[in-house]
Amino acid sequence: MMITRRAFTAALSLTGLTALAGFSPLRLITDAMAQGADVAKPQSLPDMALGPANATVTITEYASMTCPHCAAFTEKVFPKIKSEFIDSGKIRFVFREFPLDIKAAAGSMLARCIAKDDAPKFFAVIDLLFKQQNDWMVKNTTETLSRIGKQAGLTQAQVEDCLKDQALLDKIAADQKFAAEVLKVQSTPTFFINGEMLKGEQSFEEFSKRINSLLKS
Repeated sequence: MMITRRAFTAALSLTGLTALAGFSPLRLITDAMAQGADVAKPQSLPDMALGPANATVTITEYASMTCPHCAAFTEKVFPKIKSEFIDSGKIRFVFREFPLDIKAAAGSMLARCIAKDDAPKFFAVIDLLFKQQNDWMVKNTTETLSRIGKQAGLTQAQVEDCLKDQALLDKIAADQKFAAEVLKVQSTPTFFINGEMLKGEQSFEEFSKRINSLLKS
Protein backbone atom coordinates (compact mmCIF):
# COMPACT_ATOMS: atom_id res chain seq x y z
CA MET A 1 0.00 0.00 0.00
CA MET A 2 1.29 3.45 -0.91
CA ILE A 3 0.39 6.53 1.08
CA THR A 4 -0.42 9.27 -1.44
CA ARG A 5 0.99 12.77 -0.94
CA ARG A 6 -2.54 14.12 -0.44
CA ALA A 7 -3.37 11.55 2.24
CA PHE A 8 0.06 11.98 3.80
CA THR A 9 -0.29 15.76 4.09
CA ALA A 10 -3.85 15.46 5.42
CA ALA A 11 -2.73 12.99 8.08
CA LEU A 12 0.03 15.33 9.17
CA SER A 13 -2.32 18.26 9.55
CA LEU A 14 -4.63 16.17 11.72
CA THR A 15 -1.83 14.97 14.00
CA GLY A 16 -0.01 18.26 14.35
CA LEU A 17 2.99 17.06 12.36
CA THR A 18 2.68 19.78 9.73
CA ALA A 19 6.43 20.31 9.87
CA LEU A 20 6.74 17.05 7.95
CA ALA A 21 4.37 18.02 5.13
CA GLY A 22 7.15 18.22 2.57
CA PHE A 23 8.29 14.63 3.14
CA SER A 24 7.91 11.94 0.56
CA PRO A 25 5.38 9.26 1.53
CA LEU A 26 6.39 6.11 3.33
CA ARG A 27 5.92 2.82 1.53
CA LEU A 28 3.91 0.44 3.69
CA ILE A 29 4.30 -2.89 1.95
CA THR A 30 1.99 -5.72 2.92
CA ASP A 31 2.48 -8.20 0.08
CA ALA A 32 6.17 -9.05 0.27
CA MET A 33 8.23 -11.52 -1.73
CA ALA A 34 10.78 -13.79 -0.10
CA GLN A 35 14.26 -13.36 -1.57
CA GLY A 36 16.35 -15.23 0.99
CA ALA A 37 18.23 -12.24 2.43
CA ASP A 38 20.56 -12.15 5.38
CA VAL A 39 18.69 -10.49 8.27
CA ALA A 40 21.99 -9.92 10.07
CA LYS A 41 23.11 -7.26 7.59
CA PRO A 42 22.06 -3.65 8.30
CA GLN A 43 20.87 -1.71 5.28
CA SER A 44 20.53 2.09 5.17
CA LEU A 45 20.85 2.85 8.89
CA PRO A 46 23.45 1.44 11.29
CA ASP A 47 22.03 -1.10 13.71
CA MET A 48 21.16 -0.11 17.24
CA ALA A 49 22.18 -3.14 19.28
CA LEU A 50 23.04 -4.30 22.79
CA GLY A 51 25.31 -7.23 23.51
CA PRO A 52 28.52 -8.52 21.90
CA ALA A 53 28.75 -8.51 18.10
CA ASN A 54 30.12 -12.07 18.16
CA ALA A 55 27.36 -13.49 20.37
CA THR A 56 26.16 -16.99 19.58
CA VAL A 57 22.55 -15.80 19.44
CA THR A 58 21.26 -12.62 17.83
CA ILE A 59 17.68 -11.42 18.18
CA THR A 60 16.51 -8.76 15.74
CA GLU A 61 13.25 -6.97 16.47
CA TYR A 62 11.27 -5.02 13.88
CA ALA A 63 8.94 -2.63 15.70
CA SER A 64 6.71 0.37 15.16
CA MET A 65 6.77 3.10 17.79
CA THR A 66 2.95 3.30 17.67
CA CYS A 67 2.45 -0.46 18.07
CA PRO A 68 0.87 -1.31 21.48
CA HIS A 69 2.17 -4.89 21.31
CA CYS A 70 5.70 -3.55 20.78
CA ALA A 71 5.24 -1.29 23.80
CA ALA A 72 4.02 -4.22 25.90
CA PHE A 73 7.03 -6.32 24.86
CA THR A 74 9.41 -3.48 25.74
CA GLU A 75 7.80 -3.02 29.14
CA LYS A 76 7.22 -6.60 30.24
CA VAL A 77 9.52 -8.95 28.34
CA PHE A 78 12.58 -7.05 27.16
CA PRO A 79 13.85 -6.16 30.69
CA LYS A 80 13.94 -9.88 31.54
CA ILE A 81 15.77 -10.72 28.30
CA LYS A 82 18.25 -7.94 29.02
CA SER A 83 18.86 -9.03 32.58
CA GLU A 84 19.13 -12.74 31.81
CA PHE A 85 20.85 -12.81 28.43
CA ILE A 86 22.10 -9.41 27.18
CA ASP A 87 23.84 -8.11 30.30
CA SER A 88 25.60 -11.44 30.71
CA GLY A 89 26.95 -11.23 27.15
CA LYS A 90 25.11 -14.34 25.97
CA ILE A 91 23.12 -12.70 23.17
CA ARG A 92 23.02 -9.64 20.94
CA PHE A 93 19.73 -7.75 20.59
CA VAL A 94 19.11 -5.52 17.56
CA PHE A 95 16.25 -3.02 17.24
CA ARG A 96 15.10 -1.99 13.76
CA GLU A 97 12.40 0.49 12.82
CA PHE A 98 9.29 -0.63 10.93
CA PRO A 99 6.94 2.40 11.23
CA LEU A 100 3.31 1.61 10.50
CA ASP A 101 2.31 5.29 10.23
CA ILE A 102 3.76 8.78 10.10
CA LYS A 103 3.66 9.21 13.88
CA ALA A 104 5.74 6.06 14.32
CA ALA A 105 8.22 7.40 11.76
CA ALA A 106 8.48 10.68 13.67
CA GLY A 107 9.13 8.81 16.93
CA SER A 108 11.82 6.72 15.28
CA MET A 109 13.46 9.81 13.82
CA LEU A 110 13.52 11.53 17.20
CA ALA A 111 15.10 8.49 18.86
CA ARG A 112 17.83 8.39 16.20
CA CYS A 113 18.51 12.13 16.54
CA ILE A 114 18.74 11.99 20.34
CA ALA A 115 20.93 8.88 20.49
CA LYS A 116 23.12 9.46 17.43
CA ASP A 117 25.47 6.44 17.58
CA ASP A 118 24.91 5.66 21.28
CA ALA A 119 23.00 2.36 21.35
CA PRO A 120 22.27 2.27 25.12
CA LYS A 121 20.91 5.81 24.87
CA PHE A 122 18.79 4.80 21.89
CA PHE A 123 17.23 1.93 23.83
CA ALA A 124 16.55 4.29 26.74
CA VAL A 125 14.78 6.72 24.39
CA ILE A 126 12.58 4.11 22.74
CA ASP A 127 11.71 2.78 26.20
CA LEU A 128 10.55 6.28 27.15
CA LEU A 129 8.62 6.69 23.89
CA PHE A 130 6.86 3.38 24.40
CA LYS A 131 6.00 4.25 28.01
CA GLN A 132 4.49 7.57 26.88
CA GLN A 133 3.05 6.11 23.70
CA ASN A 134 -0.55 7.07 24.47
CA ASP A 135 0.43 10.69 25.14
CA TRP A 136 2.25 11.42 21.89
CA MET A 137 0.28 9.02 19.68
CA VAL A 138 -3.25 10.04 20.70
CA LYS A 139 -2.79 13.58 21.95
CA ASN A 140 -0.58 16.40 20.63
CA THR A 141 2.16 14.52 18.83
CA THR A 142 4.45 17.43 18.00
CA GLU A 143 4.25 19.00 21.46
CA THR A 144 4.95 15.73 23.28
CA LEU A 145 7.82 14.71 21.00
CA SER A 146 9.31 18.17 21.44
CA ARG A 147 9.09 17.82 25.21
CA ILE A 148 10.78 14.41 25.11
CA GLY A 149 13.48 15.78 22.84
CA LYS A 150 14.15 18.69 25.19
CA GLN A 151 14.29 16.33 28.20
CA ALA A 152 16.99 14.43 26.32
CA GLY A 153 19.03 17.58 25.75
CA LEU A 154 17.87 18.79 22.32
CA THR A 155 16.77 22.35 21.71
CA GLN A 156 13.43 23.13 20.07
CA ALA A 157 15.28 23.99 16.86
CA GLN A 158 17.13 20.65 16.94
CA VAL A 159 13.86 18.76 17.41
CA GLU A 160 12.32 20.60 14.47
CA ASP A 161 15.38 19.98 12.30
CA CYS A 162 15.25 16.30 13.21
CA LEU A 163 11.60 15.99 12.19
CA LYS A 164 12.38 17.72 8.89
CA ASP A 165 15.34 15.48 8.08
CA GLN A 166 14.39 14.09 4.66
CA ALA A 167 17.50 11.92 4.40
CA LEU A 168 16.78 10.23 7.73
CA LEU A 169 13.17 9.52 6.80
CA ASP A 170 14.27 8.15 3.43
CA LYS A 171 16.65 5.73 5.16
CA ILE A 172 13.97 4.55 7.59
CA ALA A 173 11.56 4.07 4.68
CA ALA A 174 14.20 2.20 2.66
CA ASP A 175 14.94 -0.14 5.55
CA GLN A 176 11.24 -0.75 6.04
CA LYS A 177 10.83 -1.53 2.34
CA PHE A 178 13.74 -3.99 2.49
CA ALA A 179 12.30 -5.69 5.57
CA ALA A 180 8.88 -6.01 3.94
CA GLU A 181 9.95 -7.08 0.46
CA VAL A 182 12.96 -9.23 1.26
CA LEU A 183 12.53 -10.45 4.83
CA LYS A 184 8.70 -10.73 4.58
CA VAL A 185 8.04 -8.60 7.67
CA GLN A 186 4.37 -7.69 7.54
CA SER A 187 3.46 -6.78 11.12
CA THR A 188 4.98 -5.65 14.39
CA PRO A 189 6.58 -6.84 16.44
CA THR A 190 8.41 -9.35 14.27
CA PHE A 191 11.53 -11.02 15.65
CA PHE A 192 14.33 -12.98 14.02
CA ILE A 193 16.26 -15.32 16.30
CA ASN A 194 19.42 -16.30 14.42
CA GLY A 195 17.47 -15.65 11.23
CA GLU A 196 14.34 -17.61 12.16
CA MET A 197 11.21 -15.47 12.09
CA LEU A 198 8.97 -15.23 15.15
CA LYS A 199 5.83 -13.14 14.67
CA GLY A 200 3.95 -11.20 17.33
CA GLU A 201 4.36 -10.49 21.00
CA GLN A 202 5.88 -13.48 22.81
CA SER A 203 6.42 -14.41 26.44
CA PHE A 204 9.81 -14.35 28.13
CA GLU A 205 9.49 -18.12 28.56
CA GLU A 206 9.21 -18.59 24.80
CA PHE A 207 12.28 -16.47 24.15
CA SER A 208 14.19 -18.21 26.95
CA LYS A 209 13.39 -21.64 25.55
CA ARG A 210 14.57 -20.71 22.06
CA ILE A 211 17.67 -18.87 23.26
CA ASN A 212 18.81 -21.65 25.60
CA SER A 213 18.29 -24.22 22.88
CA LEU A 214 20.57 -22.28 20.54
CA LEU A 215 23.15 -21.64 23.26
CA LYS A 216 23.38 -25.38 23.92
CA SER A 217 23.65 -26.38 20.27
